[in-house]
Amino acid sequence: MLEGFAYAVVLGIGATALLDLWAQLLKAVMGYPPPNWGMVGRWFAHLPRGTFVHHGIGQSAPVNREMAIGWTMHYVVGIVFAAALLLIWGVEWVHAPRFIPAWIVGLVTVGAGWFILQPGMGAGVAASKTANPTRARVLNVVGHTVFAIGLYGTALLINTVG
Repeated sequence: MLEGFAYAVVLGIGATALLDLWAQLLKAVMGYPPPNWGMVGRWFAHLPRGTFVHHGIGQSAPVNREMAIGWTMHYVVGIVFAAALLLIWGVEWVHAPRFIPAWIVGLVTVGAGWFILQPGMGAGVAASKTANPTRARVLNVVGHTVFAIGLYGTALLINTVG
């Protein structure tokens, strides 16, 4: 069990870091702003206060260290998604990784953003209340595919290094 937890941490951090690099590439090439993890931190910080849905997270009361909370939760969620992969396909997946299971997890987890985070932050289901919902949806699917590539690539790296 400890081995599985350690793998989930390494896989989740590796995949999330690749997703962050992808966001920086989109910023440099396409001019798209990277996610504002401070607003995500604000959303998470309001949960224990009983507020799950905001009309617009930017209009909600700021919280101390919201940027740090957002970045931390971004990586924690990545680790949780990696753990889900290992729970479904087993820890042995790390030793013989296949891309399809990672991609399935990546695509399924798009739903967490579409049906939990985005509505909770006031962006509507599947970014329906944003300025360009189609672009947001495409970027979500592509981003979670990049996350899946990160899961797979990190597993390959573990096997190369280990």
